[in-house]
Amino acid sequence: MRTDFLIILASGAVSAALCAAVIPLLRKIKAGQYILGYVKEHESKGGTPTMGGVAFMLAIALVSIFFGIYADKRAAVCITLALAYMVVGFLDDFIKVRFKRNLGLKAYQKIVFQLVIALIAGFFCYFNKLTTINIPFTHISADLGVFFIPVAALVFIAAVNSVNLTDGLDGLAASTSFSYLLCFGVLLLLQSGGEEMRLLCLCAAGALGGYLVFNTNKASVFMGDTGSLSLGGLIAAVSVFSGNLLYIAIIGIMFVLSSISVILQVIYYKKTKRRIFLMAPLHHHFQMKGYSESKITFVYSAITAAMGLLCLCFV
Repeated sequence: MRTDFLIILASGAVSAALCAAVIPLLRKIKAGQYILGYVKEHESKGGTPTMGGVAFMLAIALVSIFFGIYADKRAAVCITLALAYMVVGFLDDFIKVRFKRNLGLKAYQKIVFQLVIALIAGFFCYFNKLTTINIPFTHISADLGVFFIPVAALVFIAAVNSVNLTDGLDGLAASTSFSYLLCFGVLLLLQSGGEEMRLLCLCAAGALGGYLVFNTNKASVFMGDTGSLSLGGLIAAVSVFSGNLLYIAIIGIMFVLSSISVILQVIYYKKTKRRIFLMAPLHHHFQMKGYSESKITFVYSAITAAMGLLCLCFV
């Protein structure tokens, strides 16, 4: 238990220190976020340093190496996959910053990169016999065999893009992910799902805690796609590799709602030329309803924690 707290504190401290060091550098190279004009509430955020996700991802990697978490093959692959998604996000952010626009990589380019990484994850699971999934709220498990490969790839794509869509308000994606990873770490403890995987979740939660010092409203830095894609990749990896991929839809319900709100909005608008929500993803709808960013962020992270506790009651 003492190791758990040490890892959380260490990753938090390293993440905060890296953020403090990276923010002036990002300002110096003018790596500011370009803000969409139609999001009027965000006009004052233009120029805020982005790509801050590199700080908490480096913190996770460094602390994992120091505490020996990286020595475990599953944990090492989780981190490596997250870093691979970070590279994709960095390319996207770099193009936006370089050409001062909100569009980075084209949609098909991002999907191709994401899919390649997701398929690598799926094949890793298959060849290492990690093809069993646990059914939430039961003690039933099912081995999908070779069919686990496309299922895992789909979960990775969905999780990565859902976290990315949730990254729209100060502290929203980071605090929601913090609640997810903390609850997931406890879930793995109760399941005896692997010491290093559990410690990796705590390490990531601690790193996000350090990052949130600089990302809560009003944010001094944004994670950018550099952070949101890597964070989604890490969440998918620890969930898939531990056999708990179905828990993403429950504990990560707010990530799911972000994606669903966008899908419904697009489909409904194409058919009727009207909108279901004032703006999608869902958090922007609430923002346009007059709710503050801090309140929306708190509710998202609180619901995530509540769903996590619900799942823990049935382990």
